[in-house]
Parts: sequence; C-alpha cells; structure tokens
Amino acid sequence: MSASKQSNELRGLALSVLQPGFVGTQAPDWVLRAIGDGLSSVVLFSRNIVSPEQVALLTAQLRAANPALIVAIDEEAGDVTRIESATGSTRPGNFALGAVDDTELTESVSRDLARQLHAAGVTLDYAPSVDVNSNPDNPIIGVRSFGVEPDRVARHAAAWVRGLQAGGVAACAKHFPGHGDVAVDSHHGLPSYDADLETIAAQALPPFRAALAAGVRAVMSGHLLVPAYDPEVPATLSSRILGGLLREELGFDGLIVTDAIEMGAVTQRYGIGGATVRAVAAGADAVCVGGESAGQDVPGRLADALTDAVRAGDLTEERLAEASRRVREFADWSTALARSVPVDPVGGDIGYAAARRAVRLSGPTDGVLPLAAAPHVVELVPSTNLAIGKETPWGVAAPLRERLPGTTFVRVHHRQLADRPDVLAESALAPAAARPLVVVVRDAARNKWMGQALADLTGARPDAIVVEMGLPDDPGTGAVRIFTHGATAASGVAAAELLAGARPA
Repeated sequence: MSASKQSNELRGLALSVLQPGFVGTQAPDWVLRAIGDGLSSVVLFSRNIVSPEQVALLTAQLRAANPALIVAIDEEAGDVTRIESATGSTRPGNFALGAVDDTELTESVSRDLARQLHAAGVTLDYAPSVDVNSNPDNPIIGVRSFGVEPDRVARHAAAWVRGLQAGGVAACAKHFPGHGDVAVDSHHGLPSYDADLETIAAQALPPFRAALAAGVRAVMSGHLLVPAYDPEVPATLSSRILGGLLREELGFDGLIVTDAIEMGAVTQRYGIGGATVRAVAAGADAVCVGGESAGQDVPGRLADALTDAVRAGDLTEERLAEASRRVREFADWSTALARSVPVDPVGGDIGYAAARRAVRLSGPTDGVLPLAAAPHVVELVPSTNLAIGKETPWGVAAPLRERLPGTTFVRVHHRQLADRPDVLAESALAPAAARPLVVVVRDAARNKWMGQALADLTGARPDAIVVEMGLPDDPGTGAVRIFTHGATAASGVAAAELLAGARPA
C-alpha cells in the first residue's frame, strides 16, 4: 500500500470517530466534504433548527452524502431542549416524570419525542440523563435527573430508553459513571465524585445497568474525576472506567461517546486535541465536539491530532480502528432501527398531560386558587448552566397572561438586585398593590440571592403565591406553593392553568 493511500485511510479512521456540530440551517460544504472523506456522524444544536420541516430537509441533505450517517442531537425534552429551543419544550423533563413515577407515562413521553425526532431525520439522541441527583447543590444536573433515589432513576431510565427506541431513535445513557453527586459544573472545571466503590455501585450505577438491560446501545462518558476508580484522570479519559468498569464489569459492548470534548473539565489540562486523543486511547469510540467549538477547522484539527498520535505511538492504530468499527456498527444498527418505524409527524397532547400530572401543591388553596383577579407576576431569573439554551423561554407569566388578560409581570436578575436594592419594592411590590402577587423561582434553595429575594417578597406579601420551577423546596413562605419540577413550556402552562382555573377536564 502506498504511503499516500495509507495516510488517507488513517485520516478516514480519525474522521469516522468524530461527531462534530456546525453552524447553519443547511449543510455546509465542508461538512459534506468531510462526510465524503470518512466523517460518520454530525450533531445538531439549536443553531441548526428553525422548524421541523427545515430540519428534515437538512438531515436529508446530509444523508444524501451517506445514507448511514449518524445524526445526533442533545435533546432531553426538558429544560435542555434543542428541537424546541425557540419555544420551550412541550414535554416535562426528567424530574417531573420521576415525580409522577408512572413508568408507562415516561415511556409514552419519550416515544412521543422519538416521533418528532424521527420525522426530523435524527437517529441518535444524547439522552436520557440517568444521573442520580444525590447532591442538591449540583449545578449541572438538577431537574435533568429523574430523582434522588437510584431505584426511581433506574426504572425511569429504562422506560425512557424503551420509549425512545420504540419510536425509531437510538438512546444514549449519560453521564457515565454518574454526574449527580458533584458540586462543580464540568463545562468550567473538573468535578470530583469522591464516593467509595460500594457507594458508587449502590448510588450511581443502577440506572446505567437498567438502561443497558433496556437495550441502550450508546453510553456517554462524564467529565468528572472518580478517585475510587482512577485518581489521575477524568472518566472520559480513563481506561479503568471506560474499559474496566463499563466494558468489563457492566458488560457494555456498544458505542461509548464522550461528552462535549471542548468542556473545561478536560481541555483546561489537555487542550481539545490532547483530550480527544486521550479519550479514544482510553476506550471512547466517538468524540462529541461542536457545541461551543463549531468552526469548520475543528474536525480537521482533531483528525490531525488523532493521526499524529498514531504516528507518534501515543494511540495505536488498532484502537482507532476498533473505535471506527463500533461507530460503523452503531450507524448500521441505528439506521435499521429508524427504517423499522414509520414516520409519523402528527403530535399529541401527552407532554402537557404529563406536565399537569407532575404539579404539586402545598398550603391551603381554598379562597386562593383559582385567582379571582389578574395578578402581577415576578419571575426571579437565575444564571443557568451551558447545557440549557439561553434563548429557551421559561416561566409562568406568558401563559398566564393568555388565560388571565390584564396579568402584568417583571423579570428580576441578580445583577439588578445588586445594582438597585429598591428594585423589588418598585418593580415587584408596588405594581402588585391590591392585586394577587405570584412569585416564580427556579432553584431558590440553591441560589442564595433568590432565596433571600423570595423571603423579602413573601415577608412583605404573605399572601403571595410561589411557583418553584426547579428542584422542589418548601420554605413555608407564601400562601400557596406550586411545584412544577421543571421549567419547560409545558410545565409553565400547567402552572398557569392551575392559577387561572382553566385546566382542561
């Protein structure tokens, strides 16, 4: 074999293990060229999505270059949504489904999501998150988890996988070996899960075992240090965790895909190229990139890093070929899965029905709900992690105004409180004089400024109604507390219906 042909084959192997994102609502020329050179996967983000019809045209354009192309998306159908990023998800997220604790409902919701993704031409969804949110101060998981108990998360993880794959879209359990008991956001730094082996086995691994038993064929690694298994490198870069724990102990033989390789937890120490090489060498088969690093030069740079590593002896060609084989096998399986299910673009109401079932109330509601007059709504706005699109709307004011004309609202951010200490009195309390006051929060227990602002508002107005759209916490403030267990559009509608008394029978 000539050196040139050998070099081209090696580069083709390197391209095949990358799962890059790109900018645009049509396939850029560089992506189509890369597919011709061996690229086997792409990832869609909200920047690629205008409408379901447009996404279907985009995926058809991509798949014309390779009918077995893996088209992935990071769609959790909760607070983290791409396919509905402009409007907010019409389905509740995992924590809401876990609160209802009806696995048939969870399976129905995920199958309905698969219907939408399948019609759009998506074949792999980076979901569900099967992390157990055992640390209430976790800045990255929260309501993305099905709950705080391993058994609850396990049974809903399995149901979600079954529903999605019954709808023709491959699921991906994340973030292995469990991202729920950390206090650092891996987008920015390296979290550490400091439990011992026995605790990890009892707390973090049951949902992954359940997902594997339900037939999941892809697992996403987490960028976190797990000293009980490997005190030196994050799970994504650890052969002890990817090979020893996931492959050998759990018996997983499918596709291991990394969390976004440009995240600070791995790039701050190794750089994006170094992290990519180390991940594949450790046992990852596919490298997700392009959430933040979406330039057309990125796949080429990473392919160069992989081929250079093979030539330098830092990565064996056998390991790269094995990873490429697993990608190809997954592509064939997921393509066959998609072809086995008819495309059905017609949606239903299961998401809203599920969101209504997830709402919980605390406090005496007689004479309080439904509201007797149009209220003033105050929404306290937190800073969200990078997994949640900043463009994605949330809250209760907009759907409530549709149901109760005359409803007014204000949004208050932390920086406004810092700059203007009188903002609550002027913008929140004064407009609510002689009117009902509704205060909407999102993880008030985890955001100290928000908890204090909530206490100040309910101290001045003990009759205020509080809507918590994050992790439920009941400080006993306000006349009535409404817990939606998530901040999706569907959850906002469910709360608004309860406030207005306009809930469907």
